[in-house]
Amino acid sequence: MEKKKKVGPKRLQGKVAIVTASTQGIGFGIVERLGLEGASVVVSSRKQKNVDEAVEKLKAQEIDAFGIVCHVSNAQHRLNLVQKTIQRYGKKIDIVVCNAAVNPSTDPILSTPESALDKLWEVNVKSSILLLQDMAPHLQKGSSVIFITSIAAFQPQVPTAMYGVTKTALLGLTKVSMIV
Repeated sequence: MEKKKKVGPKRLQGKVAIVTASTQGIGFGIVERLGLEGASVVVSSRKQKNVDEAVEKLKAQEIDAFGIVCHVSNAQHRLNLVQKTIQRYGKKIDIVVCNAAVNPSTDPILSTPESALDKLWEVNVKSSILLLQDMAPHLQKGSSVIFITSIAAFQPQVPTAMYGVTKTALLGLTKVSMIV
């Protein structure tokens, strides 16, 4: 059993947070911290087993966690993520963290197969926009939307150049989201 992490005041008590790709790595760290701060957290990932294991770890720390399978490039999965969150926690979503991303190719940009380009844009950029469209009716003044980007957005390297381009697009999405 994992040791319970200590936190100060629960600054996010009463808030509902959804984090995509949150069963391991950065996504799990984010969802765990939000939960330790008092938020009710919605864990999502492509595989039920991973979702169940992450929720169990969070509940062991007395975090109010709920898990939903969601492949962000699947329209029905995105709608399900929103609908089940609303059914469980009410009509508002306070925090959305778009963390899901892929890098299916390490080819130079001019050699990247079209299928890899499609997958990069579908998962890394388009799904974030579509997820926000689905969640928009449930976001309120003061809600937070966070796009996880990368140093590759600022300093792309040859093997991850196209990935970096998609992360740069998220920086632009952040800027326009502030004026929507």
